[in-house]
Amino acid sequence: MAKMQTVTILTPVNGDVIPLKVVKDPVFSAGMMGLGFGVQPSDGQIVAPVTGKITMIAETKHAFGFTTPDNNLEVLVHLGIDTVDLKGAPFTVNVKTGDEVQAGDVIATMDLSAIEAANRQTTVVLAVTNSSDKLDSLDVTEGTAQAGQVVASGRLNANTFNAKRQGKLPQAGKYDQLATDIIENVGGVENINSLIHCITRLRFYLKDESKANDDVIANMKGVIDVAKAGGQYQVVIGPAVTDVYDAVIKQIGPELSNDSETAKAVAETAAAANKPTTAWGKVKYGFSSLIGVITGSMIPVIGLLAASGILKGVLALLTTFHVVATTDSTYVIISAMGDSVFYFLPIFVGFTAGKKLGADPVIMGIIGGVLTYPTLITMASGKTLSTFMGMAINGSFFGLPVHMASYTYSIFPMIAGAWLASKLEPWLKRVIPTVLRMIFVPLFEVVIISGAIILFLGPIITVLSTGLANAIVAIYNLSPAISGLIIGGFYQVLVIFGLHWAVIPIVANDIATTGHSYLNAIVSATMVAQGGAVLAIALKSKLANIQELAWPATISAFAGVTEPAMYGINLKYGRAFVTASIGAAVGGFLTGLMRVNMWGFTGSLIGFTSFVNPKGLDFSFWGFWIASIATIIVSFTLTWMFGFKDEDVQAVKTAPKKRHLGQTA
Repeated sequence: MAKMQTVTILTPVNGDVIPLKVVKDPVFSAGMMGLGFGVQPSDGQIVAPVTGKITMIAETKHAFGFTTPDNNLEVLVHLGIDTVDLKGAPFTVNVKTGDEVQAGDVIATMDLSAIEAANRQTTVVLAVTNSSDKLDSLDVTEGTAQAGQVVASGRLNANTFNAKRQGKLPQAGKYDQLATDIIENVGGVENINSLIHCITRLRFYLKDESKANDDVIANMKGVIDVAKAGGQYQVVIGPAVTDVYDAVIKQIGPELSNDSETAKAVAETAAAANKPTTAWGKVKYGFSSLIGVITGSMIPVIGLLAASGILKGVLALLTTFHVVATTDSTYVIISAMGDSVFYFLPIFVGFTAGKKLGADPVIMGIIGGVLTYPTLITMASGKTLSTFMGMAINGSFFGLPVHMASYTYSIFPMIAGAWLASKLEPWLKRVIPTVLRMIFVPLFEVVIISGAIILFLGPIITVLSTGLANAIVAIYNLSPAISGLIIGGFYQVLVIFGLHWAVIPIVANDIATTGHSYLNAIVSATMVAQGGAVLAIALKSKLANIQELAWPATISAFAGVTEPAMYGINLKYGRAFVTASIGAAVGGFLTGLMRVNMWGFTGSLIGFTSFVNPKGLDFSFWGFWIASIATIIVSFTLTWMFGFKDEDVQAVKTAPKKRHLGQTA
């Protein structure tokens, strides 16, 4: 077996060689630009790290690109961190694009003192930008080294090695000249704030669009057209957009890239290719997209929710059979273990929704912390100062009356907040100078998003849920059976959007004033239905990852916590949520028809003792079991037959990854 060829790379400057992972630039340290290393320079003389052609010199002289002739390695040397803003002042270049150089040749000098005086880091970074295609590994020798000394060696992968032996190496740097021409005609590096791309277009954020030469760019070979939209200067490339983007970033520097916004733009334009044109199609598409965001935001915490649901069920059994009392410290400790993930759910959902929608996840987590701040939670349940449109006014903000809602257990406000942040954040980054972004982007984002949720979104949800609650009471008074059918079928939909919270006070008031609640009995049937549906999936699926989630979700749903079943399985695969809702409608109908009553809060199967009349066992207990068994049979059977198949899992996995390269959006 032939031995794979080893390539060697020199250090481009005197100094201390350091691992790439400790370089203080996330683009390089995370390996986004490829394998490599950093150097803390002791002087400013820069040499070529490899023998080859200079394929790129950044307009601001802070970066050089090399291509080796024997194996087409593409090597980037980046002088300093965030030095693009210095517009070339600290650098002197001795070569030009197209020159052939030998490893060790002096190519430039950098003024270290000038860079430090500008409050920039002098670290020189070397990255093999096509290492993912070319190299199996790159071993770096750390420590003090002289410019031109071999400090790294890499092993060519089998494809590159064999292609070289056969004389079939692919062309390197194919888009470098196009990238150079585009940069020059959008006004140069100094006119670029940042660059992202979608599936067909380079999307520049320019400081002054009037400096761009539209006609010249549109007529370049490799460019389809030029467009301007949403504050972006868009260069339409087509299927090769990612290659051209990489070539441009290599020249202007990774500090002008934005990976999260690029990923978001790619996802949006890929989805737009499937966007329907009919009114009903648009409604279905919008709802499907919303469900995708909701389930995607919840998936990372589903396991925790399932575990907490099971723990809450165990605690319910312990209190039901008087093993522990609600006043015991044991109860308080176990309750904290079971409730914490729900109490602080906005923090977790804020983080995951931020990642899903392209907002800063840490900032969104902090906003979730604002909504669950203990003083605000106390305000939400505190004294009512006045009422407005059925809302309790329980606070003020600079004299403005405020309805403070409780956001524990809620997810929709945080998802809406993450969507708003995904729109606000790029704008803030464009208008706030780079040196101020670290402080002022989080400051404005936390204030604006938190304020929008507390002052606007929360009250809107409260008004809607209060109206729904009044309608539910009216329907129940008209006909318990019909109300059971309607509430059973749609209650878990209300849970998704946080509109169910107005129902909880009605249940609490019923139990406080009469000692029982017919309405809570119907809600209990919806929990059983979610459990019956996910039980069918647990038994039917042959996929280990589905079974691993479905079984705990089943236990959790029957223990009264439906979030793992709903967000982790049923809602994610669509039809299963519908079949579960049909089962819930049947269970709700029977519960209302038989006038099943409930004397406690804990529902689902774990809460069977809540259906025991304290004055003596009556038909409510047996009615609960009849309705629950019927609910399980209907939801289980419909889900088994129509609600789920293993092929749905693969369909959900591949749907977000579709790329329609012919789309010119």
